[in-house]
Amino acid sequence: MSPIIKAEKITHVYGTGTVFERTALAGVDFQAERGECVGIIGHTGSGKSTFIQTLNGLIKPTSGSVFFDGADIRQSKERAREVRFKVGLVFQYPEYQLFEETVFKDIAFGPKNMGLTESEISERVREAADFVGLDDEDLEKSPFELSGGQRRRAAIAGVIAMRPQVLIADEPTAGLDPSGSAEITANIEAYRRSTGAAVIIVTHSMDEIARNADRVAVFDEGRIVIDAPPARAFSRGEELTAMGLGLPTAAVIAARLRERGLRIADDIITSEGLRAALRAFRRGGGNA
Repeated sequence: MSPIIKAEKITHVYGTGTVFERTALAGVDFQAERGECVGIIGHTGSGKSTFIQTLNGLIKPTSGSVFFDGADIRQSKERAREVRFKVGLVFQYPEYQLFEETVFKDIAFGPKNMGLTESEISERVREAADFVGLDDEDLEKSPFELSGGQRRRAAIAGVIAMRPQVLIADEPTAGLDPSGSAEITANIEAYRRSTGAAVIIVTHSMDEIARNADRVAVFDEGRIVIDAPPARAFSRGEELTAMGLGLPTAAVIAARLRERGLRIADDIITSEGLRAALRAFRRGGGNA
């Protein structure tokens, strides 16, 4: 199967030829398959934000190419515009970008710009609202009447309403309490499962990556230095620590238990996996 989105040798340099010149991306190769969830992690300034904006054409790379469904996203102005609807980008704290009189109009903004009919727009709005758990009454409210978590969901619905085949979310759970974070994560997962879209999530939450990602891409100094399934990526704890990154809570607890002599598998990264290992440890008389 060919990837739905692919980056080849992407380089991006800010301030070229000035004293402020800085290389944000240095020859990045990346791809995501349909239906795949890829987590992106890295310390501040590692190139993550520049990279995801390159994937949907908001930023033009200094060199290299991005391909959506096999075609270069910059082969024409029409293609570049089309890709922005098909590769949806949810910025960090997207609720700050809500501006319309009603939630319905805010969610409808993208579909309207796609040139859809009123009936198609209404269908897209209600479909997206359903994905994120907003009801008809919420749609008639001002965005500023909603709670913080509801505003976040409304902003995400505005991207989902365009039915992107790739959904990119930059820190979608930032600033939310555990309950709100779980709801947003479930909303995005519901969209992925229902549509088969690829999902790319930038996050500082290692627990979120461990629970939901099929793959982890680790950025450091403008490069992807690790690209692997979560258990394999997080097994490289010393490298991640050297990059200023942490490990999932369950992995940290499992490591401490192993230090105390408990024979627990070294690929545990989720709370569910940790509980299962401890149950097996008890049943097996000390061998999980």
